[in-house]
Amino acid sequence: AFTDADGKPRTLADWKGRVVLLNLWATWCAPCRKEMPQLENLQKELGSDKFEVVALSVDRTGIAGAKKFLDQIKVERLGDYADATARAGSALRAIGMPTTLLIDREGREVGRLIGPAEWDSADAKRLIEAALR
Repeated sequence: AFTDADGKPRTLADWKGRVVLLNLWATWCAPCRKEMPQLENLQKELGSDKFEVVALSVDRTGIAGAKKFLDQIKVERLGDYADATARAGSALRAIGMPTTLLIDREGREVGRLIGPAEWDSADAKRLIEAALR
């Protein structure tokens, strides 16, 4: 469980029926800073009622810290989600930052990457498009 920008509790079940690229990140993570604009580009290009990038801050700074971070790097198309307890990272067995999980429409993990990636690359887009089929 985590919260959104309005303080509303959220879980991955809220996205059931959609493919989700769940990115766990933290404000202190330099590779996270680099890949966040790429995640935003992916959301801009492929985001729909069938697919969403969910960037979840697992940082003690909570929503306020996540918003400040995203504002500083001028990322506007990703939702503000945070887990100030970092329990989500533990529950999902994230062993480093960033950790990204591809989740299918049924809520099952179908892929995982530990470390940064070029999320707006042609390969990444093909991965998402394959998951949507």
